[in-house]
Amino acid sequence: MVAGQSESPLKSLGREDEARVTRDQAARRNKLWQEIRSLEGRDFQIWGIGLLIVVVVAAGFAALILPNVMWHLTSMRVDGRYLPQLLSGFIVLVILFNIYAINQRRLLHNTREELVRQLIRGEVAEKMSLIDPMTEVFNRRYLDEIIPTEVSRAERLNAPFSLLMLDLDAFKSVNTRFGHLVGDQILKEVALLLRLTFRPSDIIVRYGGDEFLVLLPGTTEEQAERAVQRLFEAVDRWNGGNASLGYKMGLSWGVATFRKGANVAEVFEAADQKMFQFKTRQKRSP
Repeated sequence: MVAGQSESPLKSLGREDEARVTRDQAARRNKLWQEIRSLEGRDFQIWGIGLLIVVVVAAGFAALILPNVMWHLTSMRVDGRYLPQLLSGFIVLVILFNIYAINQRRLLHNTREELVRQLIRGEVAEKMSLIDPMTEVFNRRYLDEIIPTEVSRAERLNAPFSLLMLDLDAFKSVNTRFGHLVGDQILKEVALLLRLTFRPSDIIVRYGGDEFLVLLPGTTEEQAERAVQRLFEAVDRWNGGNASLGYKMGLSWGVATFRKGANVAEVFEAADQKMFQFKTRQKRSP
């Protein structure tokens, strides 16, 4: 079962197509960041033009008011008939620049906001694509992405991690007896128990319909088994508090540990086989 389940959850895409989609998303994100950064250069450009105009205007007034400084002359004669036009020209120039600067600043502000919104929407959409919408834990796609990272870290630091496979017992009968809405709620309850039991650093994944997987970084098989015991205690408490439902939650489980030099596919297989064996023993129990 693991060999078949190890394929990407994006059933309609091959691995090459999925990698291409991921690269395209990263390229779009990088392009948006580049466009946002380029707007900062346009900000400096506008302020540079403004500074140049201020310098030109200041130099013009200085030439009129302080001719001995600007031109090394003791006096400068300006025809009074042209002075109002000259001043008006300066004023119009300042007004036009302010209009231009305000429009450009507004345009830059709106453009920056739109780019940021696109970036946020893209990041939110990418994050949501890694979350199972019903249980709000990670989905198989996220597992596909995180496993190479965890394997690399385990190899580099010589630190093990454990894979815990969990299967909700007799879940089909829940849907048959109580309906799919109740079945969905049970899945949510299982996900909640997992989040409350395991550490924030542990990665909880909805692996398939009623199957969950927990990746426990830096954890040996023995340590993972102790965590499973805490989970079963939480399940017992849940059953005690929900006895009136007419349903008793049960979980089959199997755990295996990845160590440096191991084959991660074989670790998945081992955890899956242990879960299957546990479920078989449960069915045989009176």
